Amino acid sequence: MGAKENAMPQAGHIIIGTAGHIDHGKTSLVRALTGVDLDSLPEERDRGITIALGFTHRTLPSGRLVSFIDVPGHERLIRTMIAGATGLDAVMLCVSAVEGVMPQTREHLAILGLLGVRAGVIVLTMTDLVDEEMIELATMDAEEAVEGTFLDGAPIIPTAALASPPQGLDALLDALGELPQRAAAGGDRFRLPIDRAFVQRGFGTVVTGTARSGSLSDGEEVEIQPAGIRARIRGIQVHGASVSRAEAGQRTALNLAGVERDDLARGMSVTRPGTVPPASILDARYRHLDSAVPIDHGARVRVLAGTTEVMAVLSVLDDDAGLQPGQRHLIQLRTDHPVVMLPGDRFILRRESPLETLGGGHLLDPWSRRLRKKHHAQAVAELSTLEAGDLRVHLLRGGEGGLPAADAQRYGVRPEDAVALGGHWLHPDQAARLGAALLEMLRAFHEANPLLPGAPRRDLRRGVFGRLPEALFVDLVAQLAAAGSLVLEGPRLRAADFEIRLTPAQAAEKAALEGRIRAAKYAGPKTADVLRESAALLHLLQEEGAVDRVGPYLMHRETLQGVRDQVAAWLVAEGTLYPTDFKEMTGLSRKYAIPLLEWLDAHGVTRRMGDHRVAP
Repeated sequence: MGAKENAMPQAGHIIIGTAGHIDHGKTSLVRALTGVDLDSLPEERDRGITIALGFTHRTLPSGRLVSFIDVPGHERLIRTMIAGATGLDAVMLCVSAVEGVMPQTREHLAILGLLGVRAGVIVLTMTDLVDEEMIELATMDAEEAVEGTFLDGAPIIPTAALASPPQGLDALLDALGELPQRAAAGGDRFRLPIDRAFVQRGFGTVVTGTARSGSLSDGEEVEIQPAGIRARIRGIQVHGASVSRAEAGQRTALNLAGVERDDLARGMSVTRPGTVPPASILDARYRHLDSAVPIDHGARVRVLAGTTEVMAVLSVLDDDAGLQPGQRHLIQLRTDHPVVMLPGDRFILRRESPLETLGGGHLLDPWSRRLRKKHHAQAVAELSTLEAGDLRVHLLRGGEGGLPAADAQRYGVRPEDAVALGGHWLHPDQAARLGAALLEMLRAFHEANPLLPGAPRRDLRRGVFGRLPEALFVDLVAQLAAAGSLVLEGPRLRAADFEIRLTPAQAAEKAALEGRIRAAKYAGPKTADVLRESAALLHLLQEEGAVDRVGPYLMHRETLQGVRDQVAAWLVAEGTLYPTDFKEMTGLSRKYAIPLLEWLDAHGVTRRMGDHRVAP
């Protein structure tokens, strides 16, 4: 299902890319190593240069499988070069023995370093066209060019790919077999940045790319981001051979069902549904090249990451002067449209105009919030902690309520490092602050209302707690109750160490109020009047069960118990109770009798049946 690909690599193989100036023999070298001509496009053969990325592979003498990515060397094709270089395990930096190190050699070397490539070899090409002195000069030139870079001290191997027979290939293959494999970014989340999308007769829509992380099986449902398009895999090829599963690092073609070619574009990524949400505000660690010009805060820059290129607005978080040559910065990029990136992804920045490479770095938080200048210092502290390996910082950056559990896991936060409340994960410090704030709110309530037994839960849902999800608040209360910090009593909360303490005067006033209501018997005072006079003491009497509301009136429990006993006895003797019977029994007017009958119904003493009442 793909052009420029052949045969199938296995899991655990190494990916090696070419790099270097145009016409320095990169494609000829790959052809000599693999027997495959990657300049397959007509315009490539006509012009003698590589325009598109080429992919092939071979098995080394050691038995190790290596995939080769041949990138273009022309300065106008840097975007394509970056797409091919992203995710490489190692590189073959090609330097012509005829010309030595050239400008594009240096730019490619800088880009590779910024993209996190940390291993490789230096290949002197076309050595059959020069004498020994020229080879020695080219070697010295290459050594000087890589000094201080990741290729400092790397083997320099003279080759002549077009000689008959080719020279230096055995030594090169031995060196390639010693190169280390680079750990894939993104963990087990499958992601394949699309570099080509086309329709193939007999198959339908096909996309190709190099799987950056995770694995994917035939038949699975996928999501093409950032468009959010769902599709299903109905065929996988790796280097031209059908397989049931694609792994990280493999050059892969996916046959997609349920999506049209015109809906797809280079720069999109194939992912599992819901695993890699699009991002548009990116916080990152960045290094500005020594050779780059200063760039002001707020400038527009080009962001290149894998097969994606997007314009973005730059914010420099740790330097008001902007990006300075040779300096490392913490930055925020706000992209013109969403991109598909994960923590740890490498990127390159280029100027909007003229086109030149400025520097590059790696993402710390691809799903950040826009940071105003007054918050830059806090962001720098958070990102510095994150760089030190404390992923819990993401929970702090999520706000007062931390992050939904799925988002926290997406960042790599472990359950044991977080406090789970209401489906959210909080940093332990966040949870402790919320707990302390709730207890402080309770203490303030008790201080303002010393005669109330506790605060209604609904009254505490204000301030920070009004902004939290209900389930989070409920779990926080339950956690504090389980820890013995507060007590739940129905709809009320109170601090565990709180108890009502009446002064002698208050105790006397309470006793007087209770006596007044007891003495009034059925003709108790109106609740509204007593609330205006002494709401706190009335609440205390109600909490103790000394008095109760009967319609708009208050009655003492002794009075209510007496009427309960009278009515129960009547029902045993007569079976039914009519309102007239009740008024005769109690001597009450309708004003008091009807509310009292309704109270008896509500408390299960009687059950209303039309115009009379019976035992429940």
